[in-house]
Amino acid sequence: MQISGAQMVIESLIAEDVSVVFGYPGGAIMNVYDEIYKQSGFQHVLARHEQAAIHAAEGYSKTTGKVGVAMITSGPGFTNAVTGLADAYMDSIPMVVISGQVPMSLIGTDAFQEIDAVGISRPCTKHNYLVTDAADLPRILKEAFYIASTGRPGPVHVDIPKDVTAQIAEYKYPETVELETYKPNVKGNLRQIKKAVDAIAASSRPMFYLGGGIINANAAEEVRELVKMCNIPAVETFMARGTLRVDDTNLVSMLGMHGSYAANMSMSETDLMIAIGARFDDRVTGKLSEFAKHAKVIHIDIDPASISKLVPADFPIVGDVKNVVNEMLPLAKEKVDGERYASWRETVANFDKLHPLTYEDSDDVLKPQWVIERIGELLGDDANITTDVGQHQMWAAQFYPFTRPRQFTSSGGLGTMGFGFPAALGVKRGDPERISINITGDGSILMNIQELMTAVEYKLPVINVILNNKYLGMVRQWQTMFYDKRHSSTDISLQPDFVMLAESFGGVGYRVKTKEEFDAALKDAIEKNVVALIDVTVNRLENVLPMVPAGGSLFNMMLEYKDK
Repeated sequence: MQISGAQMVIESLIAEDVSVVFGYPGGAIMNVYDEIYKQSGFQHVLARHEQAAIHAAEGYSKTTGKVGVAMITSGPGFTNAVTGLADAYMDSIPMVVISGQVPMSLIGTDAFQEIDAVGISRPCTKHNYLVTDAADLPRILKEAFYIASTGRPGPVHVDIPKDVTAQIAEYKYPETVELETYKPNVKGNLRQIKKAVDAIAASSRPMFYLGGGIINANAAEEVRELVKMCNIPAVETFMARGTLRVDDTNLVSMLGMHGSYAANMSMSETDLMIAIGARFDDRVTGKLSEFAKHAKVIHIDIDPASISKLVPADFPIVGDVKNVVNEMLPLAKEKVDGERYASWRETVANFDKLHPLTYEDSDDVLKPQWVIERIGELLGDDANITTDVGQHQMWAAQFYPFTRPRQFTSSGGLGTMGFGFPAALGVKRGDPERISINITGDGSILMNIQELMTAVEYKLPVINVILNNKYLGMVRQWQTMFYDKRHSSTDISLQPDFVMLAESFGGVGYRVKTKEEFDAALKDAIEKNVVALIDVTVNRLENVLPMVPAGGSLFNMMLEYKDK
């Protein structure tokens, strides 16, 4: 049928079974928004800032496993969105972001709200397109969804000039995609898989190193079975939290810069690292030359570029994690005897007994770790947890009792302050039955505070728990430890009244200074079922520990910090 380019965008989204689009209109995308007004196939959620629209799409994708979709206009609309694109790219989140562009005749003339969106997005997208003919739109959009969701997932950007959205052309949405230069290897080499299982069977101190690729591949159940079958200790990266249940006896905890003593020491002593869906991020490895230096390395990943990129793999396996682990399971059942690792498991347990992940609680001032533990005690599996970036993010990863994959959504690779609240809106839209909790700081929450209006308009009752220490806490911690307490521009004692702020948008606010007040506020916020800000006064100078100084070795952790 003959329809406009704008209509093609809508029909293509419906063909991809898209149920929600997050966006913000403007001149260059106006033809598409006119068609959004007429359609009933999906919901459009109007964010109050383009960056927030992208983060909301990220949150939706992270909690559902589906491709997140966002729509924005040209010029500043697009540049506002770049942070979200970069965030999704770093964390391998499948997304399609559609932007408007000035008419083709004006491209390159410095027209009003013109920007080279394709040039800007090239370094922070998996792929991008500038559409020059409406007849190409169905194919391009089909390819965009395919590329975003296959192989190593990531954001795909489609830039459409305004005159192209007005063109009339034949619309036929493709049923399949064939790209000669893009054919992800999903199977995994069986010979390499057999070698890897033999290496596990022959090892004495093996460790599973579980990464976020497991979550992306929807492979947590298979990995849980493999870990249980082999009876081998496992550590999770920040992005992999929830892969194993908190009460899994083989789960040591998180490793890395703020990982536990047991996790970091175990990784330093292992003789075989089984890395699944991990990319050896610097916040995990610390000093690369010292990272698991006694270990042979099995590395399983969908992205061939990640294999041996930073740590040479003795047993490289390129393939979809779910497929590879399913191939490993019967082989491991036959060849791996978990009893041979009993002494190794005892060693790992002793590491945990020596320096458990803990904190010093207080009845005089709320400790941020207690707040997070308390949320876990009260809500547990019933909550989806989102965070912003900073100390609160690390405490959430350390102390929340995660029980399932996709329960935890945070900005990992890019470390984006302002991510948490809009992402939590997307999480709530994707999983409306569970309570959406955004654990945030007094710095981060203000970076996208305007989304209170989005939450109210679309009835997305996200509960924001602000761990308020009146500092940019993580920067202050570094300044205290490494800059002789020169707290340059990190004291943010001048703050709005968060209670009044929440209420001015139509939400609810709470001011909390005691444990009893926190319990009452959380209960009331859940009952009221509207967007909430719980302003929790916490200990100002609390530090995130353990801590591996930047560039240091995992086994050289700071386990405590005594103020001089």
